[in-house]
Amino acid sequence: MRLLILFILATSATAQKISYENYKVYQVVPSNEKHVEVLKMFEDNPNIDFWTGLYRSIQPVNVMVPPKLQSKFEAILNQHKIYYKMVLENVEKMINEERQSQSEAASKASGEISFDKYYRYSEVQDYLIRLSREKPDLVKLENYGLSYENRTLTLIRVSSGGNDKKPVIFVDGGIHAREWIAPAQVLYIINQLLESSESQNMIQNIDWVIIPVLNPDGYEYTHTTDRFWRKTRSKGAVCDGVDPNRNFDYHWMGPGSSNDECSNTYAGPTPFSEPETLALSKVIKRFAHRTKMYLSFHSAAKSYLYPWGYTSELPPNADELHSLAVESERAISAVNGTRYKIGSSFNILSPASGSSRDWAYGAAAINLSYTMELPPGGENRFDLPPEEILGVVTEMFEGVKVFHEYVKEEYSKI
Repeated sequence: MRLLILFILATSATAQKISYENYKVYQVVPSNEKHVEVLKMFEDNPNIDFWTGLYRSIQPVNVMVPPKLQSKFEAILNQHKIYYKMVLENVEKMINEERQSQSEAASKASGEISFDKYYRYSEVQDYLIRLSREKPDLVKLENYGLSYENRTLTLIRVSSGGNDKKPVIFVDGGIHAREWIAPAQVLYIINQLLESSESQNMIQNIDWVIIPVLNPDGYEYTHTTDRFWRKTRSKGAVCDGVDPNRNFDYHWMGPGSSNDECSNTYAGPTPFSEPETLALSKVIKRFAHRTKMYLSFHSAAKSYLYPWGYTSELPPNADELHSLAVESERAISAVNGTRYKIGSSFNILSPASGSSRDWAYGAAAINLSYTMELPPGGENRFDLPPEEILGVVTEMFEGVKVFHEYVKEEYSKI
């Protein structure tokens, strides 16, 4: 009986929402390389969460700090004369506001979506199923594996025909669980390709393979339990989860990865230890002979990132990658003036080994491979509030149009 009671108590504790009461977010502004080195010391602490990447260049970063570490954090910053300001006094209050916005969004019938809220995984699945039923001549739905917690991993193939001979653009999102705007962006691309008459030309010469949510276990966990969970939900000896974007078998466990289970950048016990990353690699390989571009959507560094993440060296076609990104970013900025940084991941953001982008380029030989980092929700939010989703996804789609046009012109023979 005592063991049963302990088990029930443990289960209840696990199921409760993680509270971020009195967690604070600081915007820290390093002014020299020494300051960046001090911040790297904090980056290795699993209790301190960098909401924006610690850039190799000197740029502001947003850092979430729990109550028990705030005094020490501020003292060290003061000691090293690193400028900072408080941008969020209580993270839990922000989470509650987000939940309220989510609940106030107008309800939709099953299989219908809008872009004024973030959808649960089952709702995403319902939308894909509806499209496959209503547009069987254009859409094929495929279950390509199971997640650690046995959720179906689903992709959607969009094609107007051509006997699988057209070039492919491969798009995914949601590899990091808490980056809710990424699945929203991918859903918007699907929506425009299939439900907007203005974008029908984008499926005439190009086939699309699209995965809205790569990490459904983690994504659901952010909705039910811990809003800022980043990793998968596989069980570890001390801490659960692996950073799936450090788990690919290309320079695995190199710079920017951790062998600490409790780290947000834990690369896993082995390459492709996670069923989600292994299944994705098999899908990418299957379409690699036709895939001319790989786009993986993330947040919230507002950047176009191309290989490499493990070294400062650039890939052979860096000029092509850069100039195409510049053209795409120009189309975005023409909408509302939004600007994105552009460059290799290592050089403008931070080291990141074992990413899907580097693997797609280096192992699957997809020469146009990008990580697309969408914007944060202002200076004091990790992701955008629901009412700002539509503005971001629509302007980014203008950039996607440029990518499509380039692939069509360079590779389409139909």
